[in-house]
Amino acid sequence: MALSTIPFSGLGADASKQGINFRNLIINGDMSIAQRSTSVTGSTSSGYLTVDRWNFARVGGATFSHSQTTDVPTGQGFANSYKIESTTGDGAMGASELNSLAHYFEAQNLNSLKWGTGSAESVTLSFWVKATVTGTYIVEFYNNDNSGDQLSASYTINSANTWEKKTITVVGYTSGAFGNDNNTGMQINWWLGAGSDFQSGSLTGTWRTYADGNRAVGQVNTFENNNNTFYLTGVQLEVGTSASDFEFLPYDVNLRRCMRYYQTYQSGGMICWSGTTISGANYFQDVRHVVPMRTSATIGNLTVENRNGFNTSNPSIDYGNTQGFRATLQSNANTNEAYFRFKYTADAEL
Repeated sequence: MALSTIPFSGLGADASKQGINFRNLIINGDMSIAQRSTSVTGSTSSGYLTVDRWNFARVGGATFSHSQTTDVPTGQGFANSYKIESTTGDGAMGASELNSLAHYFEAQNLNSLKWGTGSAESVTLSFWVKATVTGTYIVEFYNNDNSGDQLSASYTINSANTWEKKTITVVGYTSGAFGNDNNTGMQINWWLGAGSDFQSGSLTGTWRTYADGNRAVGQVNTFENNNNTFYLTGVQLEVGTSASDFEFLPYDVNLRRCMRYYQTYQSGGMICWSGTTISGANYFQDVRHVVPMRTSATIGNLTVENRNGFNTSNPSIDYGNTQGFRATLQSNANTNEAYFRFKYTADAEL
């Protein structure tokens, strides 16, 4: 029996009242969605760890806690931020070491920027930030679809442990267009620490050919000591040369946008009825994603809780696509009342 989906009919009549036009190219910029977990401690990993659509990179000796927090700038309408804390600092970063937080964009979502033409649009990035360490920080625009051409720009954190709003305007890229596909077209990296390999060049604030040494010139070591912190929220990327107020989306819309890249069913799982079973026979279960995913997802942590009649030790995935997947289980009993519960994750992240 296949699981049903709830059709997504858009925002409806309320959209015009809320002034929503999806001008923000960032997904989950208010950090409100955290399907994987709201906190991870003692982490030495890279990847998507807590808040959806935000990817942390770590090369070095520091250990971190990541969390979705309620520490936010006052009076701005935000309820959550992404907090990174060094539980073990790295005071002397090696040449190739780095820490950064990135947001990845599907190429087909960037075509409206007209990049690769003489009409290339400038874009403005705005965000709220708070950190223990003051000084120069780097934001890098990395053009994955065009040989990794890059533009790195600096901003300054002036006061320790104080929320500050930052705005960076980037001129449109005229040398090449984005592919009209669901692959990574661009990423934005918030540098948090960079070894000398990434600081040996110069910082120009213009688009140029990729070079390691130009990526993070002047970047402070955010996590040089134990218990240093970095907070981020209210991230918006929009067409134009000035920043508008943050575009808040309804929670359910934001969640469904995140579920294009990741879905999880780990707490209650999904109950699937089978009815009569014959011992030793294989049974197939079609599972449909709640939201179609970016690409055929990697199904992880697949477990089956037995409720009569099924061997839970050997579920297998037969095939999958953007809409869902099919699993196979083997019956271990003759029964008229067999059913089971699936728990799994589906990952189609960039």
